[in-house]
Amino acid sequence: MTIDLDLDRSPTSDTDDIDNASAQRRTLQYQVMWNRLVSVVEEQALTLVRTAFSTSVREAGDLSAGVFDPQGRMIAQAVTGTPGHVNTMADAVPHFIADIGPDRIFPGDVYITNDPWKGTGHLHDITVTTPVFRTIDGAERLIGFFASTAHVVDIGGRGYGPDASEVYEEGIRIPIMKWVERGELNHDLVQMVRWNVREADQVIGDIHGLGASNETGRRRLLDMLDEFELDDLESIADFVFESTSGATIDAIESVANGVYTNEMVVDGYGEPVTLAVTLTVSDDGMHADFTGTSPVCPLGINVPLGYAHAYFTYGMLVAIGSELPNNYASLSRFTVSAPDNVILNAKHPHPVSVRHVLGHFVTDLCLGAIAPALPDRVPAEGAGALWNFQASARSADPDHQRPPVELLMFNSGGTGARPALDGLTATAFPSGVRTMSVEATEQVGPIIVWRKEIRPDSGGVGERRGGLGQVIELGPTDGYQFDFSAMFDRIDHPARGRNGGGDGAPGKVYLSDGTPFEGKGKQVVPAGARLVLELPGGGGFGDPADRDPAAVANDLLQGYVTSPETVGPDGTSA
Repeated sequence: MTIDLDLDRSPTSDTDDIDNASAQRRTLQYQVMWNRLVSVVEEQALTLVRTAFSTSVREAGDLSAGVFDPQGRMIAQAVTGTPGHVNTMADAVPHFIADIGPDRIFPGDVYITNDPWKGTGHLHDITVTTPVFRTIDGAERLIGFFASTAHVVDIGGRGYGPDASEVYEEGIRIPIMKWVERGELNHDLVQMVRWNVREADQVIGDIHGLGASNETGRRRLLDMLDEFELDDLESIADFVFESTSGATIDAIESVANGVYTNEMVVDGYGEPVTLAVTLTVSDDGMHADFTGTSPVCPLGINVPLGYAHAYFTYGMLVAIGSELPNNYASLSRFTVSAPDNVILNAKHPHPVSVRHVLGHFVTDLCLGAIAPALPDRVPAEGAGALWNFQASARSADPDHQRPPVELLMFNSGGTGARPALDGLTATAFPSGVRTMSVEATEQVGPIIVWRKEIRPDSGGVGERRGGLGQVIELGPTDGYQFDFSAMFDRIDHPARGRNGGGDGAPGKVYLSDGTPFEGKGKQVVPAGARLVLELPGGGGFGDPADRDPAAVANDLLQGYVTSPETVGPDGTSA
């Protein structure tokens, strides 16, 4: 940058110009470094994808990665990842620092946990944290941390499903401890994990992948600091937090200060569950209180409060500032509370294995609360929870035993229609995981997917149509049967439309011969049988009579609906 010094101007003006130019130069430099830091964590995440053993990580991107300052405040996250992992990981790193102890954090360490209340809400997600040291004035100084999270295919216990009555039944629980200390792998812990899970090679491999991704981040960060001639992350973190905090407050101002409420009824397990929120908006931020929510369930659909917090925060950032960076400064403006032992604030030892089923509804619950304040932004309700297919493939013939295989397949229904656009078909919102390909799923075990297609007439009608669900038909092959853990919702309580839009179609689960299946719980898909999943659609937005005739004609042409007419109080197309 060239500074034009005009000697005819006063010294004060010259000084101001120079100061302004210097400030602009510093801002530009820090913005460049911030962008580089994001690229570092994105490479960290891609390392995890490349090294992962599990298809849920490799194909669906069910993971998170981020960089933190020495106090455990998240500076940047990778674009690759899910809110349930990223935002809970942001709260997890301070737990690592406290539990390991500042005096026991050494160069070459790697830490691990899957504690639901200090990590991501259930045992199947493993979080690994790695400290970063840098030699400054001849001494090793802690300058930050990298952390990453991934869902593993098995963690022992009953297996992935909602049928446990305590967290102890749901698998091995790893407290915050050292996976590696000063470069030495904790072989005792490796063996403990190996002998308590069904897919030992996959699980151990994924943990090493998490460590490898953090190591990639650590090396790239040190290279970056060398390039910019910085000793640590302090100045970058200050710039990121200051810039983000101001932008977040500005975004919150788009919602008028006040108190907003909403309730949602979903299927639950055995009886319906009411989710309730009172959302308070102030000059300083937003607070969600879940008083009025149903009590904890005896079975594993309960949600630790940290997971509910993650999806509340995500929903608000989507609504008020989708371009805002996700870091400590933005996340800290959103707080939550709930009475102990309501279903969105489950305490130890309540079972929490499929906490995502209800946890994913928190986003629509809270968006529904602020919909009156943001009528041009908030969509109708969507399918919400993923329809995960989790099965233990077992030999159907006791006289011809085959090796057991654990299978996991992520599937999504439709999203709610938006004020200006139709909903998205077969799209994971709010989780954000990608669709797992049929080929990748069939490659890992004895499963065949007979069909996977858009479900016509499943989106709620409206001026904007709800996103469509999908129909999936699958079954075991090669002499196997499936011990199948259902974890589905919106079968009895479909997604609600908004502003006159119709409800989305409810989901269905049954065998191809018509035998009905329950939406939750362990069931058997016999050898030779086929399971059919009809995934729910999203709600519509606005009066159906206002829909553009050209859009109606296109829906018919594409097969999204089978008739332009609407029938029934649920608003679905006939």
